[in-house]
Amino acid sequence: MRTTRRQLLALTSAFALMPALCGARAQSAGMQLILLSDLHSAYERMGQLLAAIEMHVAHSGLPVAVLINGDVFEKGNVVASRSGGEIDWAFLTALAQVAPTIVNIGNHESDFDADLRHFTARANEIGVTVISNIIDARDGSAYAPAAAVLDLGGMQVQIAGIATDAINTYPADTRPQITVPAPAAWAAENLPQVFTDGAAHVVLSHAGVVPDREILAALPDGALLVGGHDHLVLEHAAGATRYIHTGAWSALMTIATITATGTAPVIERIEIDRAAPLSAALADLIPAVLAAHLTPEETASVATLEAPMSLGETGRFAARAMAETVGADVGFIGHTSFGTGLPAGDVTVFDYNAGLRFDGKLMRAEVDAATLAAILAISNQDGDMPLESRTGDFLYADPTALADKQSYVIVTNDWGAMNAAAYFQRSDLTFTEVPDLRVKAIVAAALQR
Repeated sequence: MRTTRRQLLALTSAFALMPALCGARAQSAGMQLILLSDLHSAYERMGQLLAAIEMHVAHSGLPVAVLINGDVFEKGNVVASRSGGEIDWAFLTALAQVAPTIVNIGNHESDFDADLRHFTARANEIGVTVISNIIDARDGSAYAPAAAVLDLGGMQVQIAGIATDAINTYPADTRPQITVPAPAAWAAENLPQVFTDGAAHVVLSHAGVVPDREILAALPDGALLVGGHDHLVLEHAAGATRYIHTGAWSALMTIATITATGTAPVIERIEIDRAAPLSAALADLIPAVLAAHLTPEETASVATLEAPMSLGETGRFAARAMAETVGADVGFIGHTSFGTGLPAGDVTVFDYNAGLRFDGKLMRAEVDAATLAAILAISNQDGDMPLESRTGDFLYADPTALADKQSYVIVTNDWGAMNAAAYFQRSDLTFTEVPDLRVKAIVAAALQR
């Protein structure tokens, strides 16, 4: 879907032309962008993330802006849902007071209110600039400008926002209200109107790795493409252009330092420790909101762990537990079934639901050795692998001591089976339901052993 020049000008006339930071810092050579994606109401680290941003801005020595590439909210977080994202909105309010802040609309911004116009209006009221290429299907207008411009460190930064066109990932009551163009096609037709010579170019794409590969190929050298939606951590170089993903669930703060237009940004990642001190802006609010909205059942313990489990460890543990429970050779489960890892000590129901986001039925299939090898080759993409080999959606698996056989039994959750073309990269698998078993109960029981 092509945005007409008149429509694009209408979108970008609302370009939030951020003022240059005042004083000596505005004269510094270069600037820094703090890049975040897929926060998903991660209250276990949100206060710590804000504290890290505040500290960095205070000591950077360069002008700093914060860019959030979609999915601030998470409907599956019962506290966020019941409070209407009270903590998230406080986080955004505090950010806007610390540094210029831009949010590209993802597929979860309407988790608590179906109308994205309400999100844009409220964000603008607290000083956050919203960008998006999503169109309101009700009247054909834009929900927000397609791009924004910042003046930082003596440079102009032009920032475009692209959404995912995977409509089934948006809340059901939002879907009839939105029209989302194909990401790569939109970028090819519209970015030349957004990006001009002599400026730094940034694309916030919440479309995922597969369309991002096409977008990357069309960008001017020296651009920065920030990916999201797939909850990955990666950095890929193409000339002076950089393509990065910044993780999810407030686990990382990624910093891009740009010293001159057209030159490759320097990328730094800072891990956010859930045990670190919280920002004063959220230190009292987070426990108060949790206490007000969590029930005794949700604060009950699911299991006690001697050591924390990382995100990847949690995903592979779940896949192994599924396989062991049904006697399958290998278990598979989609990576975005998980938000974050599990903490050491008592794991509450609330913690557990942040780790394993979705429940579901178990589905099994029989595959030959060649098919299993092909599936395993594209599993566990949370490690280093070439960009051209990435599939976006991927499966966690923990195959151990596989016997040499002609056929194998695999098990997955129903979401993985329904979306086998995306997760398994094939449509020739025949799954049947394993009766009377659910993913969350299986994994919880395994944690207790």
